Amino acid sequence: MGSGEIVEIVVDRARPTGRTLLAAGVERSYVDVADPRHLHFEYVRRMAAVVDLAAPPGRPLTALHLGGGALTLPRWLAATRPGSAQRVVELDPAVVELVRRELPPVPPEVDVTIGDARAAVTDAPADAYDLVLADVYRAARMPRHVAVVEFAVEVARVLRPDGVYLVNVTDLPPLVFCRSQVATLRAVCLVADRRMLRGRRYGNLVLAAARRPDRLPVRRLVARAAGDPVPGGVLHGATLDAFVAGTRPATDAGLAGR
Repeated sequence: MGSGEIVEIVVDRARPTGRTLLAAGVERSYVDVADPRHLHFEYVRRMAAVVDLAAPPGRPLTALHLGGGALTLPRWLAATRPGSAQRVVELDPAVVELVRRELPPVPPEVDVTIGDARAAVTDAPADAYDLVLADVYRAARMPRHVAVVEFAVEVARVLRPDGVYLVNVTDLPPLVFCRSQVATLRAVCLVADRRMLRGRRYGNLVLAAARRPDRLPVRRLVARAAGDPVPGGVLHGATLDAFVAGTRPATDAGLAGR
């Protein structure tokens, strides 16, 4: 979330215990103050599904969250996998202050720091995390310096051998940015609303990557995504290769040349 945006938390009229974090009037994060297991946004449910299927139920995980928002996934992970050591890096101090003031206390095992996502990853030790979850946006755009091969290499360095990297990507047809991110990450799979995959709407897509190509339970993820209240599709293998065909990875050098 970007520094300088006007942020506020509003009550969900349809769900009195729900709270939505708005940045510049746009929905950015949602928390149920009575039930941290409730995940309102479909892309957050898709990220949680990957975590659920990638590790045995209840097993504590070490996680690095890039982009804090209302701490939806850190709260969910603390509730579903007690004892998980988590670090959250949020760029905007106003967001951190607002969340601390107006939402339930941050779980004790969650350490929230203010800083830049790429700097946090670069400074982290190798093999430190089971999960890296990225939801980094400024003015509705993913900053270029966290959307390049060089950053992906650093993420891979800080992940443990069985580690998983999850990224929330927002895009619109014909999904040019998403295709670039798939090529950049060499993602194992892409999960999204089927209408998005058909090029019919703007929205969020979740990319999952891992140090070991066979790490993710893709078949079970296909079933889980199909059963979501907003049915999703999963691209992987040859289908994902076809989706990204001809797309070049983004690099620091390439972006500097623009």
